[in-house]
Amino acid sequence: MAELNLFDNYALIAITEEIVPQATFFRDRYFPTGAGDIFKADKVLTEYRKGDRKMAAFVAERAGDIPVDRRGYEIHEYQPAYIAPSRLLTLDDLKKRGFGEALYPGSTPAERAAKIQLEDLTDLNRRIERREEWMAVQTMINNACTMQEYIDANTAGDPKYVQFYDSTSDHTYTVNPAWNASGGDFFGDVKAMCAALASRGLPAVDLVLGSQAADAILDIDKVQKLLDNRRIDIGSIEPSIKYPGVAYIGRLNFGGFILNIFSVMETYVSDAGVTTAYFPETSAMVTAPDCGHMMYGQITQIPYGMKDFVTVAAKRVPKLVVDQERDIRKLRLAARPLAAPKAYCPYIYAANVVS
Repeated sequence: MAELNLFDNYALIAITEEIVPQATFFRDRYFPTGAGDIFKADKVLTEYRKGDRKMAAFVAERAGDIPVDRRGYEIHEYQPAYIAPSRLLTLDDLKKRGFGEALYPGSTPAERAAKIQLEDLTDLNRRIERREEWMAVQTMINNACTMQEYIDANTAGDPKYVQFYDSTSDHTYTVNPAWNASGGDFFGDVKAMCAALASRGLPAVDLVLGSQAADAILDIDKVQKLLDNRRIDIGSIEPSIKYPGVAYIGRLNFGGFILNIFSVMETYVSDAGVTTAYFPETSAMVTAPDCGHMMYGQITQIPYGMKDFVTVAAKRVPKLVVDQERDIRKLRLAARPLAAPKAYCPYIYAANVVS
């Protein structure tokens, strides 16, 4: 019976595909990946169109019919930024006691190396997932995304910038005064944000709030009174956790638009080493699930043990590099993701909704 080579490129890809992904709110709920979102090319195509709200005209029978124009759409070609975290495996790593490992495990260096390899792939995958979550949030906040490339861990290279509009974007809303200030109109503002989506023929399903904004609306007297009125189904408050770092608060009715309300508290460590909230704490957004998609470009590399270039179209592409002279092994996990909307401005973002 042939022994499976865990360092073969196909085996590495199979192992990577078996890693259970971590649930992420913005990427999974708003930017899922479909069958047609993994491109066998270095660049990906994004296309979106504006909603159609026109009606059919009444036609005199003798006229027969009235031709109507086809809806136009925009298509753009982008090259996704390259993500490739890696980790070294040295002789010193093999001699150390692993995390959670028995004091005298009795495992061989080869067995320990295989175990460390799986742990490293899982850790590298988590880091890519956090970057994808960040890309999804930035795309919704800015209707664009700036991807800063690095030459090494400390040297910045060229930035890649993508935007999903021409000269100006219609995805923002300004709240004045703030919802927790005198004269603030929480229900009126959210209804207006929903109406902006509805005017483009787009659904309004979710209200996403930063942690401070979520705390502030629960202190608004009108919200408390409406939720306490059991005779009318205005909404409900049912706190629960749906995603790590995200609380589902409940549902509220905004002039006929019934929205799921989420409070986002999840954070990440930025490139500068600062703990940062994915979604600004005082901001709000109205949108709907599946409003965008996470696409991936192909990756070309020379796998371990081969001499020719191989191109792989997948979400994650692993690579093993062996430095025999220094007895060092390096494991790399690469991806080329790009978050893009499916329609023109399928989200309405409002900054500083609370003071």
